[in-house]
Amino acid sequence: MWQRAEELGFHAAYTYDHLSWRSFRDQTWFGALPTLTAAAAATSRLRLGTLVTSPNFRHPVTLAKELISLDDISDGRITLGIGAGGNGFDATALGQEPWEPRERADRFAEFVGLLDRMLSQDVVSYRGEHYSAHEVRNIPGCVQRPRLPFAVAATGPRGLKLAARYGQAWVTTGDPKVVNAGGTPDESREAIRGQVERLGKACADQGRDAAELQKIMLTGFTPDRPLDSVDAFVDFAGRHAELGIDELVLHWPIADSLFEADPAVFERIVTEAPAQLGAAR
Repeated sequence: MWQRAEELGFHAAYTYDHLSWRSFRDQTWFGALPTLTAAAAATSRLRLGTLVTSPNFRHPVTLAKELISLDDISDGRITLGIGAGGNGFDATALGQEPWEPRERADRFAEFVGLLDRMLSQDVVSYRGEHYSAHEVRNIPGCVQRPRLPFAVAATGPRGLKLAARYGQAWVTTGDPKVVNAGGTPDESREAIRGQVERLGKACADQGRDAAELQKIMLTGFTPDRPLDSVDAFVDFAGRHAELGIDELVLHWPIADSLFEADPAVFERIVTEAPAQLGAAR
């Protein structure tokens, strides 16, 4: 599948970083970083990454070592999608109680900050409220300098501040409140417009130009149906490009799942839509 994605001309291919996830819990599910290692060995051009990693069962010290190794194996093709996590199966897999929203946000901020140091400095010591590192060596560091890029998934003020401070990209799935309320595609786009505007303000507060951050949308969680046809996708992509979205991530079709789609239509979208949009895939 990873090789086919490269053959089709995709810019990047990602995998979730969960121990198990939603309706796939009792199905085959491999670890994200070993899977990406195999993908890196099987491809040569495709960017690879997580969408997204979270602190739910990760620690910055061990994660950094694995990411440095993966960046080397892939010759600098790794993007780290990173988010605060939620209350799914991963939240209690290690035997802990689910974190309250404030603790989850606190951990996310500390996690991202320490991981930034771990991936850009040879030696790190740190003692925080939730995470610590003692004279940890990170040699040789990332192939990508000063470190591999972060794509920070965030919509709230604290997360957007982290994206503005540490991110080379920002990730959204849209606004779940719109879907839960039975909202329309127009309402979904308006919510995303607001997210992009708040990201711009967060960047301005950090002294950054929001144009420096790539805007990534993980599709499949809005009222739209972009995989129904080439025309549907072109319309969807064009309307979201107007909002400032630079990269759309599509779920590979999986039969008998929430990601079920016609594989033939999917490949037509990938091969025909970019020319209509006048943009790279």
